[in-house]
Amino acid sequence: MSALGNRPQEVATINRPRQPAPARPAARGRVLALAFALAFALGALVAGGVVFGVTRPSSIEQAADRLRAESALRDRTQIRTLTELARGTRTRLLPVLDGLALALPGDGAAGPVAVTAADVEKWRQAAAAAVQGFADPPSGETATNVARSSLASAARQFATTVDTYTMARDLTGPARAAALDLAARQRADALFTWSIGATALDAVNIDAGYGHQHVFLPTSPGEGALTPDTEPEGSHQP
Repeated sequence: MSALGNRPQEVATINRPRQPAPARPAARGRVLALAFALAFALGALVAGGVVFGVTRPSSIEQAADRLRAESALRDRTQIRTLTELARGTRTRLLPVLDGLALALPGDGAAGPVAVTAADVEKWRQAAAAAVQGFADPPSGETATNVARSSLASAARQFATTVDTYTMARDLTGPARAAALDLAARQRADALFTWSIGATALDAVNIDAGYGHQHVFLPTSPGEGALTPDTEPEGSHQP
């Protein structure tokens, strides 16, 4: 045998690149879950931004809400001020009503001679002060404006009643009787108008959280004026 035949045969080996091991099912599942979670979170952020952008109040709506809040606060202040004015006006008008009750009995006949010109002048001054109290009214909510306007109108009607009675004192005969009858009807209308304002004032006080506030004038049965309810002052029953 030749020298070559005596050599041990060399076995050639080929180095093949190693293939990556297939991913385990559990690892693949975790990767997919993480991907889904990220996609969901991103979608939620986008959707939340869209919803916020759609539902967020616009600058106009925010301004309108601010104006409504300011108006409500201003109206509460006006209601309190108007109630105080109404109470003061009632105090001024009570002597006028007492005097007219003497001067103008319910049947429209002439009153006692004890009513003097000085008495009538005091009524005129008191009625004029009542009217002046409602001069230059502020602008408020509708219900508050109704209450204020009714009370102001009643004050003017009381002043007119006193003027009519003053004129009747200088008349005689049928003309005097007619003027006294007119004054009596004006007084009844003034009381009715005041009762409307007092009722409206009571309602707005309840709505504003102040409770019942009764600023009514005394009336006689049959005059048709509205009267206060039986709820105590300050209670919040409607």
